[in-house]
Amino acid sequence: MQATIDETGAPPATPPRAPRRSWRFAVLLAMVVALCGSGIGLYLNERNTREQTRELAVPSAADWIELDVTAQDVDPTAQQLTLYVTPVPHGRFAAGPGSQAFARPAEITVTGTPRVTIKAAEGEAAPSQLVQVGMYDGTKTDYPFDRYRMEAGFAATSAGAAVPVGVVFTDTDPFFVLRPQATTANNGAVSLDTKITRSRSTFILSWFMIAAMWALALAVLGAAEVLYRKREGLVWPSLGWMAASLFALIGMRNAAPGAPPIGSLMDYVAFFWAEGIIAASLACTAWCGIRTEHRLRREKEAEADAA
Repeated sequence: MQATIDETGAPPATPPRAPRRSWRFAVLLAMVVALCGSGIGLYLNERNTREQTRELAVPSAADWIELDVTAQDVDPTAQQLTLYVTPVPHGRFAAGPGSQAFARPAEITVTGTPRVTIKAAEGEAAPSQLVQVGMYDGTKTDYPFDRYRMEAGFAATSAGAAVPVGVVFTDTDPFFVLRPQATTANNGAVSLDTKITRSRSTFILSWFMIAAMWALALAVLGAAEVLYRKREGLVWPSLGWMAASLFALIGMRNAAPGAPPIGSLMDYVAFFWAEGIIAASLACTAWCGIRTEHRLRREKEAEADAA
């Protein structure tokens, strides 16, 4: 089959192909925009669902005491949750409309670890109180999948009579999400049962660290296999990169949010294996390189003696 020739005798010109770089750049730009948009969406969703004020128990009575409870710090090591409790009077207990001063004395009891009593004097605002409440049903080494439970009780009395209590709950710890549920007793006391889990950002960063550890370990293993097959001796830049990766993983693991203890689930899933693979790859590469260097030296000495 012969190519068609025009009147001048030259073959027809090949039509130009559409440039590939333009659509590749467009696809890459679209992926970056999509990832950034997804990240912003996740951030906005987490911001709107956390650090919210929840009215867990508001009595129907006109005379009651509001307890503004703020969860400030979750300490898995000590198995404690720090609550900041502020009593606010309502109805005949308040010195005036919108006033935080008590018109009559009252005592607010918080059942935690230990039991705490907040006394409100007549004509004065009740002092805010830090309360340590114990957590249970959780192990810190399950990081980042550790979950905890917390139970606390709130009751109030005035002149020996029970006073209805309302709880307004807010959590401010950026590393945990608290999901409280309140139960009101017949005497107006409130029992608080709270589930505590790691925040979404902690989950995302933990999974990223696990994936990064395995990626670095497999990259070092692949490089060690290439150097072994090529028999190139001691390649110092490669050995330096492997040694740097070995110690860089330690720093990255210690930077995990929440400071998980050594021996956590994340260590057994990724960190220990990654460190072992990198250390073995580095040692084997160095040993093979040393043997290759000695072999090359003996060959050069044999060539010099033969000459």
